[in-house]
Amino acid sequence: MKILIVEDDERLSEAVAEDLSDQNYTVETATDGITGFELAHTFHYDLILLDLMLPQLDGITLCQRLRSEGNATPVLMLTARDTTSDKVVGLDAGADDYLVKPFELQELAARTRALLRRHQTNFSPALTWGGLKLDPNSCEATYEDSDLSLSPKEYRLLEMFLRSGRRVFSRSQILDHLWAFECCPEEDTVRAHIKGLRQKLKAAGAPPDLIETVYGLGYRLKKI
Repeated sequence: MKILIVEDDERLSEAVAEDLSDQNYTVETATDGITGFELAHTFHYDLILLDLMLPQLDGITLCQRLRSEGNATPVLMLTARDTTSDKVVGLDAGADDYLVKPFELQELAARTRALLRRHQTNFSPALTWGGLKLDPNSCEATYEDSDLSLSPKEYRLLEMFLRSGRRVFSRSQILDHLWAFECCPEEDTVRAHIKGLRQKLKAAGAPPDLIETVYGLGYRLKKI
């Protein structure tokens, strides 16, 4: 799942990004409101962590613009202001939750999970597809009780497929979902990760085409 952090405190942004990356989220960052709005307007994100006070475009205005154009991505507002009126302004602007600085990374992670659950209609404690099972809470994946030792990108790739059922993903869509904009690799990288994931699934006893190629279109999970 992909998260955008819009925060001008670079030390805080880096700490939050590192913590979320360790939890297998794909993270992108912006240090001003204009850049944050352009990224949120152009790319798909599952959650936006948004500072209230930003250069060029403040968080309230950014959130209002996103909502006015129909962008329903959940927004967690981050701010040092802790008065009731400030919280009301943020929530009325379209934010889904509000976290006051300074905060513990553990609390931020819990609020992140809660917002993602709330906005994922197909969310379940464990994602399954036949004998394949992935637990987002423990970040563990198995096939017929055989552990899958996945790299972070393989884990995110498998989670993306499991959350989307039979949806077909092109290589460019996979790049958009799993890599940050500033370090997006070539499409051959997707082929390499698909190949590696298939090999690990096969070694655990899964059909070799559990992730099938839809020629000319992309990849999807094979029908059970």
